[in-house]
Amino acid sequence: MSEKEKIGSAEGELPDNGNLSVPIDNGMPEINPEKICFVIIKSRELAVEDTDIRADASNETDDGFSSILTHDGEAPTEAELTGFIDAMDEDEQSALVAMMWIGRGDYDASDWKVAVAEARARRSGSVSKYLLGTPLLSDYLETALAEYGESCADFETGRL
Repeated sequence: MSEKEKIGSAEGELPDNGNLSVPIDNGMPEINPEKICFVIIKSRELAVEDTDIRADASNETDDGFSSILTHDGEAPTEAELTGFIDAMDEDEQSALVAMMWIGRGDYDASDWKVAVAEARARRSGSVSKYLLGTPLLSDYLETALAEYGESCADFETGRL
């Protein structure tokens, strides 16, 4: 299977815009690991939300506050995460997609520049929609961070 077929094999992949002959950037685009950690934490929060059950009018105290995990039509976690990713510049979004691909095993950590160039070249549509449609997004990003000797342990301290 070719690298292009491997990348495009999962559901929800970025559509191929046919422009894969983009020059590879000689400098690694910077993305703050804390931004990746924020995406990891918020995507985990989003994963536990029960979007199939509508919030009811019961008293939160009586039901142990379980209704906060239901989708109430506003989806604050999804809106927050979507807004955060959409507010990133193109280099950061490309780096975030490349990190997800590295964590998923589509590329090795040593292929950073190639992965970023591919993410930039294949960009079409909403990056946040693509990423949030990726099952196990938080796991992939966490795996990629570990490949570069980073972790979210310090970021999570005091936030959870």
